[in-house]
Amino acid sequence: MGMEKGLQHGTSHLSRFQKIVLGWDYLRILRDYTQLKQKKDVDRAPSGLRKVKNTYEDVADYIGTFEPLLLEEVKAHIVHGRDEAETEWQKGLVISCDEVTGFHMVTLGVKDEVTNEISENDLLLVSDEKFQDGLTLPGAYAFALVEYRDGRPIQRNSSPVQDKLKLRTFLGGEVKQTNTEELEPSPRLLKMLSILKSTNSFLCILKISSLSTIMREYNALRSVGSLPFKDLILSATEKSLDCGNLEDRAWNIPRPLMEFLESNHNSSQLEAIRAGLSRKPFVLIQGPPGTGKTQTILGLLSAILHSTPTRVQSKGGLSALRQRLDLPMHEKYSHWGKAAPWLTGTNPRDLIMPEDGDDGFYPTTGNELKPEVITSNRKYRVHVLVCAPSNSALDEIVLRLINTGIRDENDHVYNPKIVRIGLKPHHSIQAVSMDYLVEQKLSSVDRSTAGTGKHEAAGVVDRDRVRSSILGEAAIVFSTLSFSGSTLFTRMNRVFDVVIIDEAAQAVEPATLVPLAHGCKQVYLVGDPVQLPATVISSTAEKFGYGMSLFKRFQRAGYPVQMLKTQYRMHPQIRSFPSREFYSDSLDDGPDLERLTKRRWHEYRCFGPFSFFDIDGVESQPTGSGSWVNIDEVEFVLFMYHQLVIKYPELKSTSRLAIISPYQHQVKLFREHFRNKFGVKSEQLVDINTVDGFQGREKDVAIFSCVRANKGKGIGFVADFRRMNVGITRARSSILVVGSASTLMQDEHWSNLVKSAKDQNLLFRVSKPYASYFSEDNLKSMLVERVHPMLIEIEQRLDMMENDAMYAGNPTEGIQEGNLDDDNMDVDAEAGFDED
Repeated sequence: MGMEKGLQHGTSHLSRFQKIVLGWDYLRILRDYTQLKQKKDVDRAPSGLRKVKNTYEDVADYIGTFEPLLLEEVKAHIVHGRDEAETEWQKGLVISCDEVTGFHMVTLGVKDEVTNEISENDLLLVSDEKFQDGLTLPGAYAFALVEYRDGRPIQRNSSPVQDKLKLRTFLGGEVKQTNTEELEPSPRLLKMLSILKSTNSFLCILKISSLSTIMREYNALRSVGSLPFKDLILSATEKSLDCGNLEDRAWNIPRPLMEFLESNHNSSQLEAIRAGLSRKPFVLIQGPPGTGKTQTILGLLSAILHSTPTRVQSKGGLSALRQRLDLPMHEKYSHWGKAAPWLTGTNPRDLIMPEDGDDGFYPTTGNELKPEVITSNRKYRVHVLVCAPSNSALDEIVLRLINTGIRDENDHVYNPKIVRIGLKPHHSIQAVSMDYLVEQKLSSVDRSTAGTGKHEAAGVVDRDRVRSSILGEAAIVFSTLSFSGSTLFTRMNRVFDVVIIDEAAQAVEPATLVPLAHGCKQVYLVGDPVQLPATVISSTAEKFGYGMSLFKRFQRAGYPVQMLKTQYRMHPQIRSFPSREFYSDSLDDGPDLERLTKRRWHEYRCFGPFSFFDIDGVESQPTGSGSWVNIDEVEFVLFMYHQLVIKYPELKSTSRLAIISPYQHQVKLFREHFRNKFGVKSEQLVDINTVDGFQGREKDVAIFSCVRANKGKGIGFVADFRRMNVGITRARSSILVVGSASTLMQDEHWSNLVKSAKDQNLLFRVSKPYASYFSEDNLKSMLVERVHPMLIEIEQRLDMMENDAMYAGNPTEGIQEGNLDDDNMDVDAEAGFDED
């Protein structure tokens, strides 16, 4: 019943969203965006926008702040989507137009190649004629939302049309103010209505963008009043919590499991796990680079799935439970006979054969989905949802769990039954993806019904029912934040007890609300607010704070955060600056980390753990682009790369060396120059990507190209300290920064980095010709130590062995390089960041 009410509320919320968006004037949105971009003046922003605050008085205050900003983001999606889209105008035939609850539902016949490019919840522009933005003005045009597509052939006037689309339009007028329901009549919408009423008329259609994700976020936002922990979400403080009985609700980790956690997690990781078992509704865990965030999540999963309530195990154990009225002896015998029939005959349960997914049965590995009997009793069965903003971040956790498993209450390793739902699963985790598991179930049904005369064969079984059963059987479900709002979840017969959101600081707040609608009892937000922020396309929404994550808002409001403090990735000389600059100098190094991250190339000061190369490059902006390039930095980095791989051939590997830049066009320039200089594509030699593309990853050596070089014009989003932090913490042994010191010192954080390099005599002034800088004489002047070649080889082999052990066993962040390759990096990880 509660689920049905939730669906009804969701439908009404989406109706409001659809009326607002579908009534918008496309050409006016383009015009306003162009003017705002030219002015770059926040005062010209639409009226009614409010800055995101740390705390909110009530639901109306909360929605009144976020709804207008979300709608500004929708407008930016429309502009950005059309700029990026490669689709062209297509024609469609109006078959029918019916009015339903204030909307006009249009059935449109189109060619089959059109529907191949169009999906449910795509936003289309429909018009009486083709037009170019800003050049021609059509008589009638409007937005339409794709409800569904139907591939059945239809026949109209003897002219075959292969597919048909069901579109939703709103032609009643424009909603000018989001705080009212008033509509303003629109002549273009009235003209469009008359065209749609004329069946057999033709329409021109143009795909703009997909609204699936932002519609789910809007629905979650408008539903905040019915979400669990509503008061906590609004206040962002512990004052709204009923903390009186938290101790009674706390859960106990069984001793064997606790001993494993204590021996494989450091003190700050254990504190984070214990904080979660206190059963506080919200637990925030901050994981700086290399501090073992993923390892902590796996430890949490072991603890969550196999802990037991303290109130059952303490204060006299079961005797502490309320005593019932004592029964006469003959009644006791009667009850015992019913409860234990095997005392006088065959145990009825022995006659029931176990099924895959029943208590005590687990798959042996994530790739072999066969039941395995283990000793775990799973008495307190918990259903867990693990989310992340992107597919790549999600798949990292899934792969780590498949490779390492988790521990039960007796400290036995096993792989729990899991399912990864959503789009684009990485090939290495295909065996636990929803589509794969559905096919496996259907094929087993097909085999079991073969020759029996039953009709429920694989092609007839309701796939949705199979998906629901898989969701219900899984102990842990993995989904992106957006996909957790899909209708698939509404068919579940059980709710999630715990929601864990990884990379929570990379999601806008409405996105974080999406998975909370499943009635959970506890939420873990795991992330780092001083690494990459959420992607916000609208500069207006960004200026008003829409990009601030729920994690960051809670932290700013004073909510307690468990911070992981021991890092296992970087040479201490690399760790020193970010620890001091971004983490109040609170990061420590793992055992013997300096020796473990020492490399042969450290014999030169310029190739040491940290170096800054100050060059007078020239920045430029490609025509029609918001991105920047610096050809001088590209040329210098190529010389540097050449010297490194000549002297140290082991670096000639994409798994060992990376080139990073904040700007996508600089990345493209690097890739082109590598191909021109070395005759092969860069991906065969070195990993080149944007800062955003490297989130959560690591290399032995990282070369960071800063790009910006000017006098007094600023450094654009290079000044974003979060990207700076990510860029310089990708390296395990050496971070080599290339940039214009004078330009970067316009920013406080970059100024501190340059000063740190100067103080350590690690700032190297470079001028043309760059080849002379890497001459043998100049490199000799930077030698800091000479090591016997045999000792170098021994040390290198030891380093490789120890590093393999460290990354496999120690609580490091992310996963081993090579497990998830670059083809899984989300396209949107690099989108929307090139403009200043």
